[in-house]
Amino acid sequence: MPPVAKKVSLERTHHGDTVIDEYAWLLKKDDPDTIAYLEAENAYTQEMTGHLQDLQEVVFKEIKGRTLETDLSVPTRKGAWWYYSRTEEGKQYGIQCRVAAEDDSPPRLEPGTPLPGEQVILDGNELAGDSPFFSVGTSAISPDGTKLAYSTDFSGDERFTLRFKDLTTGELLPDEIPGVFYGGAWSADGSTFFYTTVDEAWRPYRIHRHTLGSAESVVVYQEDDERFWVGIGLTRSQRYLVLTAGSKITSEVRVLDADTPDGEFRVVRPRRTGVEYGVEHAADRFLILHNDGAVNFELAWAPIDDPGSWTPLIEHRDDTRLLDVDAFKDHVSVHFRRDGLTGIRILPGAGGEPYEISFPESLYDVAPTGNAEFETGRLRLSYTSMVTPPSVYDYDLRSGELILLKQRAVLGGYDPADYEQFREWATAPDGTRVPISIVVRKGASRPAPTLLYGYGSYESSIDPYFSVARLSLLDRGFVFAIAHVRGGGEMGRPWYEDGKLTRKKNSFTDFVACARHLKAEGWSDRIIARGGSAGGLLVGAVANLAPEEFAGILAEVPFVDALNTILDPSLPLTVTEWDEWGDPLHDPEVYAYMKTYSPYENVDGRTYPPILATTSLNDTRVLYHEPAKWVARLRAVAQGGPFLLKTEMGAGHGGRSGRYDAWREEAFALSWILDRVGLTE
Repeated sequence: MPPVAKKVSLERTHHGDTVIDEYAWLLKKDDPDTIAYLEAENAYTQEMTGHLQDLQEVVFKEIKGRTLETDLSVPTRKGAWWYYSRTEEGKQYGIQCRVAAEDDSPPRLEPGTPLPGEQVILDGNELAGDSPFFSVGTSAISPDGTKLAYSTDFSGDERFTLRFKDLTTGELLPDEIPGVFYGGAWSADGSTFFYTTVDEAWRPYRIHRHTLGSAESVVVYQEDDERFWVGIGLTRSQRYLVLTAGSKITSEVRVLDADTPDGEFRVVRPRRTGVEYGVEHAADRFLILHNDGAVNFELAWAPIDDPGSWTPLIEHRDDTRLLDVDAFKDHVSVHFRRDGLTGIRILPGAGGEPYEISFPESLYDVAPTGNAEFETGRLRLSYTSMVTPPSVYDYDLRSGELILLKQRAVLGGYDPADYEQFREWATAPDGTRVPISIVVRKGASRPAPTLLYGYGSYESSIDPYFSVARLSLLDRGFVFAIAHVRGGGEMGRPWYEDGKLTRKKNSFTDFVACARHLKAEGWSDRIIARGGSAGGLLVGAVANLAPEEFAGILAEVPFVDALNTILDPSLPLTVTEWDEWGDPLHDPEVYAYMKTYSPYENVDGRTYPPILATTSLNDTRVLYHEPAKWVARLRAVAQGGPFLLKTEMGAGHGGRSGRYDAWREEAFALSWILDRVGLTE
């Protein structure tokens, strides 16, 4: 029998609306009843999926068997060294290494054969030891290559301990700083490291300056506006430290000469609500990517001594969203999005004519990556599609040649020609055309079981991507599809704006429209919906909106108790999230709107498909109690199911940390998906 959560009436009143929340007690993480309930749910899920253990093992072995376990990345040049990471068969975590640079050509590395003179910078396996969870939050080499700043987390709560290593001796320095956030930046001379800490609501709000060897760190910036997060970085030129404070809709940037780490940061342009901008250093000027009067952003330049004076360089276009800019000594690279695809635009130095790089496939995702050197004649790119494994290219700016450096090996005879990718367009209820990316194995019969994935928040785009694990579905006849719903960024900033705040429901109706389109066009007969985090909100809302369209719903670390969370400013992320979802605490219209779609609030007695919700006890982004409450209410009120909850008792938002553990978790999820459509043989 499934666990039955106790009911404890807790009354909540906002804007004249009184609600009884019978499962709010699950928010008490230290309550023995909470832990007992989660453990009972885990036991029930294990019981209900016990018949899938053999299939889970088969799928795990498929994932493992397609993966080159002893592998390495393409080396990246920085200063006098080539940096790379490698993995070893049987080991959970990566190993960061470097070798001295003899010339401008990357060293030829063979998996399993370390180069002479290899220096191991950071071995995640040694650091993890026997800990069931391990994560690195920061790994930053000083500009002169002599020091490493790194931070570790052994529980999954994303509170890291920062340490420093002398790379010339291999010794750890005595400096040790607990409770830090991700990221950080060195001063130009490597004497000083800047890092970030969070407040009680898990908001990164302070930037600290730590001089190596000193007993204390100094707070150089504190952000008191609870909507804003802070972060710090060093420009590629290593000339400037860049301190950014940003909310979901507004940003403010400060810069400091990296040669004077004890100096004062100066504001580039004071914050103005709704204006976002970023700063990049390009030799004799700053480059500013901003949306001031440019919804899809434009690129401007500004004098070093007057960074708030912006002159357009690439003017705004309605059909092109500028995503990022990378400046080098003799050229500039602009990452953009158009027609649902990413692209690269090159601005040559010395007055050369700008141009865009061409790519061969109709669906793909490309982005600059690993470009650490300021003076270079090449641009490093990552490239993938739904049939092409992740690939690393160097683009030669002189010859225009794309040079393939590495494509991820997929063992077991994988051939991209055996698979096909397609772009379809669904029509939403308001007439908007919604793109769908699809991949299938050639010759597979249709209609077929389908896994439909979606996200749809924060302008985050789920671009066409390759997955080794997905092959276990495709080779069993599945269709895999991505619903590029509004709220994401696939079609530019207006696409995002049309799926947030009081237009959030467009994300959900878009997803349902995509499911119905796949059925109507003969792609699909049974559809499993999958989404994680804010994508978990998406599939949770869809479960209420159109449960009849789905044969199952997989909700991973799902944001399904959205209204209660966004009403509570003491919870992590809440206040910063008001720009994304609205402020139901102070605005009765937002409260009423969110109440109509928040999954937990809208569970009723209708028949729901089988639902599997997964979460982690130490998640600081979407707290474990959200899916726990959701499943408890589903089981108490709804028909259908079964409704399952699986909680990792020692992990965070990303689930289990080791790669073999992660593969087993994916095998568990995929076996549940296959079981929903009867493909368990």
